[in-house]
Amino acid sequence: MAENKVLLDHGSGGKISHSMMSDIILPLFNNPVLAMLDDGAVLDISDISSKKIAFSTDTYVVDPIFFPGGNIGDLAVNGTVNDVAMCGANPLFLSVGLIIEEGMLISDLKKILKTMADAAKKAGVNIVTGDTKVVPKGKADKIFINTSGIGILPDNVNVTGANAQPGDKIIISGTIADHGITILSSREDLKMTSDIKTDSAPLNYMVKAIMDSGNEIHVLRDPTRGGLGTTLNEIAAQSNVEIKIKENAIPVKSAVAGMCELLGFDPLYIANEGKLIAFASPDHAEKILEIIKKDEFGKDACIIGEVLPEKSGKVYMETLIGGTRIVDMLTGEQLPRIC
Repeated sequence: MAENKVLLDHGSGGKISHSMMSDIILPLFNNPVLAMLDDGAVLDISDISSKKIAFSTDTYVVDPIFFPGGNIGDLAVNGTVNDVAMCGANPLFLSVGLIIEEGMLISDLKKILKTMADAAKKAGVNIVTGDTKVVPKGKADKIFINTSGIGILPDNVNVTGANAQPGDKIIISGTIADHGITILSSREDLKMTSDIKTDSAPLNYMVKAIMDSGNEIHVLRDPTRGGLGTTLNEIAAQSNVEIKIKENAIPVKSAVAGMCELLGFDPLYIANEGKLIAFASPDHAEKILEIIKKDEFGKDACIIGEVLPEKSGKVYMETLIGGTRIVDMLTGEQLPRIC
């Protein structure tokens, strides 16, 4: 491939398309299923005892496509790995769809694909099928990525947003708002002396450790768009319970808190891409917390609240000064294109 930019011909299905597959994509993602180059993937799961699979899909349009700590490529892989894991499943296979704007630098495309390959390897998943389309210049913004994922659920797992129980303790696996503030800072070219970077990370090993422990877990969710506040509202409504959290228990990095204060944002509503919320039985919550803390992405985990028996579907927060305020669901789009 002599060209240094993506051409419409790269999406034609002809020789140049095939050269992109053979020269760039296959060497990074090569596995026996993908190497067949069929229109779909035939997956052998005959040795898996579970009769249930988890399936998720998401599309990534983040702007900018490169940002401190990552880029759109590893974000897309980690995001779908985590969505499957939040079902309590073990992610196994991903598909990838690329929509590329004509004129994108081949070097940038290679960098993104390399981080996708590295992220898939770290998460222990195989990218087994995919598609590439090229649209004329000005009809997209550099690159959009769709990823879909399949995972296997262990037997007797019932993890869902509708399963929060009165008395459950609520665990967050680490600091909030890191990703959203990173994207905003990069997009607006805000000069920062602190090391703020995305928290994008695979959480499937953390979830597997929780599931393998046998401790009672009712809800898992990653608080991405809409942040912690919106996600808790979704769970409260699904389970028809009341949730109470403590402001002084919620971990926020000082640099992130400072940026939020400067820009007038509430960290509760800023997106995260490498954190999970776990609702655990009160008898098992401390054990689950310790399991999460042993994971490389859970060192700052803590208990931030509990589920109350009232059937209000509302979320309340005990403030730093001892009062109580309603934490409502986010209205509108606070930070567009953060994932």
